[in-house]
Amino acid sequence: MVAGRVELVGDAPAETYALQKKGHTFEFLRDIAHLRPRTNTFGAVARLRHRVSKTVHDFFDEHGFLYVHTPIITASDCEGAGALFRVTTIDPDDVPKAAGKADYTKDFFHKPAYLTVSGQLQVETFACAMGKVYTFGPTFRAENSNTPRHLAEFWMIEPEMAFYDLGDNMTLAEAFLKRIVRDALAHCAEEMKFFQERVDKDLLNRLESVLTNPFKSLPYTEAVEILVKSGKAWEFHVAWGTDLQGEHERYLAEEYFKGPVILYDYPRGLKPFYMRVNDDGKTVRAMDVLVPGVGEIIGGSQREERLDVLEGRMREQGLDPHVYQWYLDLRRYGTVPHAGLGLGLERVMLFLSGMANIRDVIPFPRTPGSAEY
Repeated sequence: MVAGRVELVGDAPAETYALQKKGHTFEFLRDIAHLRPRTNTFGAVARLRHRVSKTVHDFFDEHGFLYVHTPIITASDCEGAGALFRVTTIDPDDVPKAAGKADYTKDFFHKPAYLTVSGQLQVETFACAMGKVYTFGPTFRAENSNTPRHLAEFWMIEPEMAFYDLGDNMTLAEAFLKRIVRDALAHCAEEMKFFQERVDKDLLNRLESVLTNPFKSLPYTEAVEILVKSGKAWEFHVAWGTDLQGEHERYLAEEYFKGPVILYDYPRGLKPFYMRVNDDGKTVRAMDVLVPGVGEIIGGSQREERLDVLEGRMREQGLDPHVYQWYLDLRRYGTVPHAGLGLGLERVMLFLSGMANIRDVIPFPRTPGSAEY
């Protein structure tokens, strides 16, 4: 570089500047998240995240989907797990009471309200009217999970399709994930080379295998049999009816199948109320896409369109059907079979970059005990 003229625009005192000319750990950089975009790693993460976000909109637009903005504040618990952030204007030092309990009729919305854990229930209203739709926005879960795969605030892509069944859902999931990988390799070649050299030496081979190989698929029951017979000493016990953990998912994707795999037909007790119950009464039409390096990256299901079964599933999970009358109306006033899925943007960023911690693929991570900036 030959400079004809140099102008100092902004000074940075070397003795106090946090980014010294040396390698820094990702843990250290999380403590200065306002400065880490200046590093080569987080610059690459930001550019890749932008590309993936663009691909999401391009893919669905090209496939005839309508983009719907779903609410961030809701009174509905989509997952039925209760891990909700409450939204309130009530003064915690002066809570209005009625019959000995907090009186939420005095709150801003006149009822308990929460940050959304998913836009799925709301986007279904448009799927029932317009066919194929999707939502892409922030979601929030108050789970006390301090792991490299969990955040309290993260971004979800959730398409919902009328007249789709579980098989259609699985086909869409594979096409969508392959398109994301293809665009990342084509449009972020420098960034992907950087991640390959500095973060994960096997990254490009793993991504290329996703593009060239069809996804394997098998029922949850068969997956459990494989895990039980593997001879592995699992940290978490595996048996039919238990939720698969990261170690189980990664074994299936990385060691057994050596590529992406879709598990389907999960036990009904493991999944939310809105998933369609199979004829066996024991399982639901749910699916999870597992990939090497991450484990579960996409979850989805065929939705329960039968009104009586849906109401029963709500009660089974301790939910009051009265609170979900608007959702039940989608079945009561003319319904169609439909399905949908959810892809966490940060999970796919882990997969594409080879980064080990989900806190390092989002600009400002929100985790238990941490809400800086």
